[in-house]
Amino acid sequence: MSVINVGIVGTGIFARDRHLPSYKELSDKFKVVSCYNRTRSKAEEFAKLADIPKNKVFNSIEEIVADPEVELIDALVPVQFNLDVVKTCLKAGKPVSLEKPIAATMQQARALVKLTDDSDVPVSIGENWLHLESIAALKKAVKEIGPIVSFTYNSTGAFVTKNKYLSTSWRQHPEHIGGFLSDGGVHQLALLTSVLGEIKSVSALTKQVRKESGADDIVFSTVKLKSDVIGTFTYGSAFGQTNKWTVFKIYGLNGSVFLDISDKKEPKITVFVGGCAEENLKNETITVKEDESFGVNAEFVNFYQAVVAKDKNLILGTPRTCFHHLACVAAFLESSSKNGDHVDVETV
Repeated sequence: MSVINVGIVGTGIFARDRHLPSYKELSDKFKVVSCYNRTRSKAEEFAKLADIPKNKVFNSIEEIVADPEVELIDALVPVQFNLDVVKTCLKAGKPVSLEKPIAATMQQARALVKLTDDSDVPVSIGENWLHLESIAALKKAVKEIGPIVSFTYNSTGAFVTKNKYLSTSWRQHPEHIGGFLSDGGVHQLALLTSVLGEIKSVSALTKQVRKESGADDIVFSTVKLKSDVIGTFTYGSAFGQTNKWTVFKIYGLNGSVFLDISDKKEPKITVFVGGCAEENLKNETITVKEDESFGVNAEFVNFYQAVVAKDKNLILGTPRTCFHHLACVAAFLESSSKNGDHVDVETV
């Protein structure tokens, strides 16, 4: 299979620390050949790391997209610019990968989905959690305990003052709904909905705990899935000293499944099988191996396959899929503004 030439738009922390290493690890599939950043000096620094020649450091997104050598755009920009990036790329007929969340507002998200629905050009949202090995393992385990009745999902932790991502101005002063709630919360929602299906409605309370977050940064909620399964969803890393954990417990009529993904390298899944307290047919804990990229490499391979095949239907992180994750955050915020009233999750 051929190597795809990649142009990087937005050469910040994640481009440098995660995307570039992944491209180097997947050198049989990708080659980073150019870059663009609003602050040219940052693009030039990135170019040195990526061995990009000086004449391939561009001054605008239009220039890098127009470069005939560039076959794919990897855009890591503040998400309020995602829609404009997609418009530029689709006009040129070039596949593009965008960072999550899908957009800054639901209006932008809806417009982005419509644009991509109407085009055959592959567009991927970089939701690496959709590609975790834990999802396949959970889906397999859940088949043993059905029908599913309910669940609880909790991802909470202490506030980290020396967070390299917190220093970015677009996170400190977020234009995207929910701020850190959507920035990190969509990861959790990707995992939850990949295993159990989409959320139909929510009743939630949100709150801003840290001024540094720039917006509400914790959510406590009850939710109902489209399958009528009920559960709770709790998210936030704005608390005082506490253990950092992400746990997901699924209850069925014939047992339960417990995922502890707090250790991202080796998540653990415990499966209990039995229809009542007196029946214990299985009690097993398995360890799942996640790679160092935590799904990013698999995400890139998935997009590569779609681009080579010219088949956007192969993409796991479609705009339509990731629309739902942001719509859930929007529903949490709307419900909280109404003192926890039940709110339906917006659909495309």
